[in-house]
Amino acid sequence: MEEREKGTSSLVMIRTLAGISALSGLLIVVAVQATTPTIKLNKAEMLKKSVFEVLPGISSFQTFKLEDDRLILLQGEDEKAVKLFIGYDQDHALKGIAVEASGQGFADVIRVLYGYDPSKQAVIAMKVLESKETPGLGDKIYTDANFAENFKALDVKLDSSHTHLANPIEVVKHGEKQNPWQIDAITGATISSKAVGKLLNQSAQEKLPIIVKNMDTLQGGGR
Repeated sequence: MEEREKGTSSLVMIRTLAGISALSGLLIVVAVQATTPTIKLNKAEMLKKSVFEVLPGISSFQTFKLEDDRLILLQGEDEKAVKLFIGYDQDHALKGIAVEASGQGFADVIRVLYGYDPSKQAVIAMKVLESKETPGLGDKIYTDANFAENFKALDVKLDSSHTHLANPIEVVKHGEKQNPWQIDAITGATISSKAVGKLLNQSAQEKLPIIVKNMDTLQGGGR
């Protein structure tokens, strides 16, 4: 009798635990589904704000998507599209292009948005959108004002063929910057500094030739 009662008790406990687990799983799914739209909205708002930050002086921007070597005005939403944000002044003259770039940092992936001014052929601003670099060291890529100075006139001119940068972006030791295409590294955060330089160089090498090739389309606002 006791063994039967123990067996029944164990079965009840197993069923109870299974029910609790199922309910917990359901609640997690419901919570994720409920918060996902809000998270996406917040990210979209942050990105929009960041575009205006890296392209000072613009009054509006349009989103283009990259297809092969063409830039096409994006209609509606397309989460999988590679996007570029084209900034215009109040007279609808092109002022600059905001470009997303990402790469592996010391701790995790670093995601940034940088502003490109085609008239200056330079990066004019850079903002870190996502980073988990070491507090007090690697996180200086977005807290150090001196590091931010690197991106106010970072030379990204193309070569005569308009297919590559004339001078690849290079990260040098702190205090050794001599050329406008060089980035002065943060003391104690060399790995994170180099990660930013590498992802910017890779993005610029890939995207800027396409941007220059499609400049007429961008100046016309996709028309």
